[in-house]
Amino acid sequence: VMKIGIDIDDTTFLTVKSMLKYADIFEEEISGEPTNRDSFGLIKNRYYLKALYGWDEKTKFAFFDKYYKNVLEECTMLSNADKTIQKLKEEGNTIHFITARLMNIKDCDTETITKKSLDNFNIPYDSLNLHISDKLTFCKEHGIDLLIEDSYETCRELADNGIKSILMTTKMNSDIEDKEIVRVNNWDEIYEEIEKYKKIENLENV
Repeated sequence: VMKIGIDIDDTTFLTVKSMLKYADIFEEEISGEPTNRDSFGLIKNRYYLKALYGWDEKTKFAFFDKYYKNVLEECTMLSNADKTIQKLKEEGNTIHFITARLMNIKDCDTETITKKSLDNFNIPYDSLNLHISDKLTFCKEHGIDLLIEDSYETCRELADNGIKSILMTTKMNSDIEDKEIVRVNNWDEIYEEIEKYKKIENLENV
């Protein structure tokens, strides 16, 4: 039985698509220029709002104040995330969502929206932890055995501290090579990797 940590954005739900949709709308509003960058293929790092649109922090938070609620409400689920998490929970593991989703955005109740998304897809969980920017400290303090995450930097940090992680492949991390980090492309592969890990752990515990 494991304590499994799971990231939400671009790991459980595909947030980047709705983020870009509303970023285009906002850019057009502030620049007066029609904006349809179809820029999904251009995303190379997680500061893509700054890189693609040239926004400073103030502009970025003006965007969040106006559209973060819409972005979160319109996220679609990654294929089979629900079934896989249900299966992991049925097998006796505990499920802990650990996300850096912002909590201090005007007119946006991030916790309520996130709970509603998880409930709508019947995704079970034992705890929902929002606005966690330091995931390493969180995992250490809460005894998380494994984190499923799309940030390469976070997975690298966990690996350096002896905590197991699985990296969900995205446009932002696909070109990074690191043999120590387990990389997957979908939730079926996540399940397979967890099964492999359990077998290794069982052998070591015999």
